[in-house]
Amino acid sequence: MEMISSSRNLANVGLSRDEIVVLHAALNEICNGIDVFEFDTRIGVNLEFATNLLHALGSVLNGMDHLSG
Repeated sequence: MEMISSSRNLANVGLSRDEIVVLHAALNEICNGIDVFEFDTRIGVNLEFATNLLHALGSVLNGMDHLSG
């Protein structure tokens, strides 16, 4: 991971494909694979937010796949 810039509420980072895959897999387990008691409190965001991030990371991976093939 490469830090490009940051402020109090926003960080611009560069992630490798492998790093995105790890984050996507972890979010997939959290959102779909296990039942997290008090999800919002333990994860720090609600399930809808986490699921939207999961889908966004999936879209990034799909876009990367189209560029390489």
